[in-house]
Amino acid sequence: MSEAPQAPEEQQASDERQASEERRATERPFPAGRFAPAVDRYFRISARGSSYGREIRGGFATFFTMAYILVLNPLILGSAKDKFGDTLDPVQLTTATALVAAVMTIVMGVGGNLPLALAAGLGLNAVVAFQIAPLMSWDDAMGLIVLEGLLICVLVATGLREAVMHAVPQPLKQAISVGIGLFIAFIGFVDAGFVSRVPDAARTTVPVQLGGSGTLTGWPVLVFCLGVLLTIALLARKVRGALLISIVVMTVVALVVDSLADVESWGLTTPAWPDSVVDTPDFGLLGHFSLFGAFSETTAITVVLLVFTLVLSDFFDTMGTVVGVSAEAGLLDEDGKVPHLGRVLLVDGAAAVAGGAASASSATSYIESAAGVGEGARTGFANLVTGGLFALALFLTPLLTIVPLQAAAPALVAVGFLMMTQVKHIDWDRYEIAVPAFLTIAVMPFTYSITNGIGAGFLSYVLIKTVLGRAREVHPLLWGASALFAVYFAIDPLEQLLGVK
Repeated sequence: MSEAPQAPEEQQASDERQASEERRATERPFPAGRFAPAVDRYFRISARGSSYGREIRGGFATFFTMAYILVLNPLILGSAKDKFGDTLDPVQLTTATALVAAVMTIVMGVGGNLPLALAAGLGLNAVVAFQIAPLMSWDDAMGLIVLEGLLICVLVATGLREAVMHAVPQPLKQAISVGIGLFIAFIGFVDAGFVSRVPDAARTTVPVQLGGSGTLTGWPVLVFCLGVLLTIALLARKVRGALLISIVVMTVVALVVDSLADVESWGLTTPAWPDSVVDTPDFGLLGHFSLFGAFSETTAITVVLLVFTLVLSDFFDTMGTVVGVSAEAGLLDEDGKVPHLGRVLLVDGAAAVAGGAASASSATSYIESAAGVGEGARTGFANLVTGGLFALALFLTPLLTIVPLQAAAPALVAVGFLMMTQVKHIDWDRYEIAVPAFLTIAVMPFTYSITNGIGAGFLSYVLIKTVLGRAREVHPLLWGASALFAVYFAIDPLEQLLGVK
């Protein structure tokens, strides 16, 4: 039966709605021409429901929430000595950190087309500084980072890394996203000083506390609290650019507070206008690595265990970050798969190689990219902005590091909330799913590690399926990954058993 013809007024209204939708779909913040449509098609900006404005705001938000790495990475690596008592120059480390972040973030944007920024990995740089460097020279330690990255690239080339990610059940992927949401919110609270470690935790059952002494004290924490209130108010009002607006406004507030009040400490970054805006980059550390030098400084077993630890941590940290950010951006397909995953993982492996070759430690995907996603970024075009800002930081580090953590951290708390909303998709009535999901979600923030949370989820999932007599439902790659996690969690007794310690 054919549909009744529309009345002229209804047909005209329908035509006007269609024309309006077509105009909105073709709207661009940039002038129309050959360049803008080509860029839009390449990055699929309109196809993913985004716009140039959203991508640019997202790129700025991601940069401001992870710019602390320009201060923190040189602080961690520069404070350690290698086997021979040598240290790395902090100025050269800042240059290397910014360079690797700029190049690999742009490569990820162009090659992987995900709003996923990369920089020197926290945790990994601590392993390099305090576990690897004391056993060998800095050149040898960075050579191990290059080896780790090459090994990850081999795993990607063989399809193993992508296959493992596809083998993870969808509910566990959702749990990973939720766990990362709590983790990134916790990072925001800690970075801002809203939460701190109890100085002498051995004498109390409370490991963390409110503020620095059990109460909220000091202007920096007040700036953070006001930032959180401003951010959630803007989000509730659905204001475009809410996260970025909050970061900029609270940075200005922090500058005013620092100039008028007697602030004891802001932490890593002080919001004070620098004496010099431009700084000359020093590329002296680039290329200072020895690929196989570590084997002459320590035993082969030690080298293998160190590389194994680096690979496993980088492998699953990236897995959690890629899945979490993609899920928050709404880019996963109906099977929970990430678009162009092979290219994304290959770029991430190459970033580890680049980080070692530049003496900046292993570079990896940053969960702070979720701040850009929360601002509307959906494509790799946002990475061009973030990477460009890191490139500017090579010359404008004094200017771009005036944003204190207290101004940027509210964005992390807001993103944690947005990622937490995915918990509603997990079936909490099925214990074989609910228990691994809970452990994944809980272990991430409580141990301050994405890798640990994924490992707890994998091991518990395999165990429950086995005791229920449904071991055949577990993908063989999950069995293999769980076995590796069992080794990872038992690495200390294994080292003692093998005589490494």
